[in-house]
Amino acid sequence: MSTIYVEPVQNHSVLRLVEAAVQSEIARLELALALAKKRLASFEQKYHIASEKFIATMTAEDLAGGDDEYVQWAGEYKLMVRLEEKLNQLKDVRFGN
Repeated sequence: MSTIYVEPVQNHSVLRLVEAAVQSEIARLELALALAKKRLASFEQKYHIASEKFIATMTAEDLAGGDDEYVQWAGEYKLMVRLEEKLNQLKDVRFGN
């Protein structure tokens, strides 16, 4: 967990502003994550395999769409992982003054 301390010069509005910015970024990341998962679901349904297993076991030759489809699926999976990491980090932030 990370804690952010803000030393206000005159009032606590800066802390509220920082908190609002973090909450806004969390909302943006949650939306992006939901969209990435939706795109992954179409690959998973088409091939009847979870993305985690796809990444671990499959190659472009295993997919009907070949290299293009492999790159799209793998890229979407990596994006999802990065979004989850960022989201978890921001959700762990605590604020104090």
